[in-house]
Amino acid sequence: MALANRIADGLRDAGFAVDVVYHGAAALQSATAADYDVIVLDRDLPRVHGDRVCRQLVRDGSPSRILMLTAAADVDDRVDGLELGADDYLGKPFAFHELVARIRALGRRGPGSPAVVRRGELVVDRARHRASRAGSPLTLTRKEFGVLECLAGADGATVSAEQLLEHVWDAHADPFSNTVAVTIARLRRKLGDPPLIETVVGVGYRL
Repeated sequence: MALANRIADGLRDAGFAVDVVYHGAAALQSATAADYDVIVLDRDLPRVHGDRVCRQLVRDGSPSRILMLTAAADVDDRVDGLELGADDYLGKPFAFHELVARIRALGRRGPGSPAVVRRGELVVDRARHRASRAGSPLTLTRKEFGVLECLAGADGATVSAEQLLEHVWDAHADPFSNTVAVTIARLRRKLGDPPLIETVVGVGYRL
């Protein structure tokens, strides 16, 4: 539990929205309730073993990428984990910056998830967490970058405030707060004119 909390705190510092659960049954419940980009799965979970969690998520067609994080790190263990359907496998002990790099790589996988997104004069470099407009770098907080990344990745589609809360914040975010609106307002100011973010009344936001 302590390790899970330390990992979660480190990932939040790296700009990720993170939910934490401590046993396999809760992992399955959370993965059903939300579409996570990446699931970091300890193989040796109580109640429901991590292998069973991985197998069920794959069988049920979960869209989430799965990174197994475990003390069992020899070649046979890695092969077993990957054959269960995990997308990546990292043994303990591990370098935290490697974990971050692997999670970001998994989050970029698949069609429609390029490392660099270009929308007109706006460039969002997801791999390096950088953005620029008309060649000028933008100085953004982690949350501002996360919102911009979501909007740019939607390719012109409208993204709701609820979706932004889910992908940029975490389960502790207050859905009734004005957090998203405040972050959008700051982001608009930093992006400059002409405005890039449109409010679709009653629906959400889009580039």
